[in-house]
Amino acid sequence: MNDLAIRDVKIYKASSELKKPISDSTHTLTEISFIVMRIQLENGIIGESYLLSFQYSPNAIIGALKDIVPAVKGHQCFETGIVHQKLENLFEYFGNQGLLRWSQAAVNIAMWDAWAKSQKLPVHKLLGVTKEKVHMYGSGGWISYSIDELIEEVTDYANRGFKAVKIKVGSPKVSTDLERLKKVREAVGDKVDIMMDANQGMDLPSAIKLSNEAKNLNIHWFEEPVNHQNFQAFEILKNQTGVSLAMGEREFDTLALRELISRNALDIWQPDILRIGGVEAWRESAALANSFHLPVLPHYYKDYDVPLLCTIPNGVGAESFDWVNPLIDNPMVIKDGYAKPHDLPGWGFNFIDDRLTEIK
Repeated sequence: MNDLAIRDVKIYKASSELKKPISDSTHTLTEISFIVMRIQLENGIIGESYLLSFQYSPNAIIGALKDIVPAVKGHQCFETGIVHQKLENLFEYFGNQGLLRWSQAAVNIAMWDAWAKSQKLPVHKLLGVTKEKVHMYGSGGWISYSIDELIEEVTDYANRGFKAVKIKVGSPKVSTDLERLKKVREAVGDKVDIMMDANQGMDLPSAIKLSNEAKNLNIHWFEEPVNHQNFQAFEILKNQTGVSLAMGEREFDTLALRELISRNALDIWQPDILRIGGVEAWRESAALANSFHLPVLPHYYKDYDVPLLCTIPNGVGAESFDWVNPLIDNPMVIKDGYAKPHDLPGWGFNFIDDRLTEIK
């Protein structure tokens, strides 16, 4: 018997409290939910991963995760590259992007957790450390918030020591976004950076207008101003306004990164570890960004991103939401605007059993 072989795979759901729906320019979220994968090795070690699912396509993503179980059983937990390529070949018929990429990443992250636990090391120490802590920014600022709710959130972040906040833009009127940005600047002062995120919800003329009219507010960057595949619009927006542009969370590969680099139309690369395919794919994209002197500030998954950012030279910061914190046994500590990786083996945290519902 090989002690490090994958014996079993189980899938669970967990949910965090959401008092009322929240909206950005393109989505309304009615639940904050997570799909959790646990792989068990022959020696009993559990490797774990999770993905943020909200209310979207629950049967589709669960089906994609279940489909990979027969393909990964029996593989040793350190065979992450072998399993990735095996799944790449299996997925080719229906497409390597989308839901199948998410499932590929989920098992990859769980395998890294199990492998690092078997070595009694945190993942970042297994990969090699370049820094000890990472700058964090507070995220949210939903369009559905009232002005009072918006100010309450950003001032809470500032009071907790965050040195940067990000809010949503892409309201029906640019004047509404501008007014909200002004209120946030008044609330947090000049010592806190402000970023804005349109979630692809603006057209080019509106994005140009907002970028120009918000210049005196010292906006740090503009994330996903338009559709993520409208590379020409990114280029025009950059050339006409000079605003720093950020994107990457929608990407299942590095095509957009390469295209925008060629157009000199990207300033910040934001890979999503689940969409891009897992640890190796995340780090490969970061290396490509580094070769063109672009910083990496990933999307959402701080409990994975902070450790990985500490293993690359161009890891600049990470996004912080508190949604997963009540569901795990070792929430990440953020102090004075910085976070350090968990120091326990693997990713350094596990979901609390009582908060999980197994999906059969």
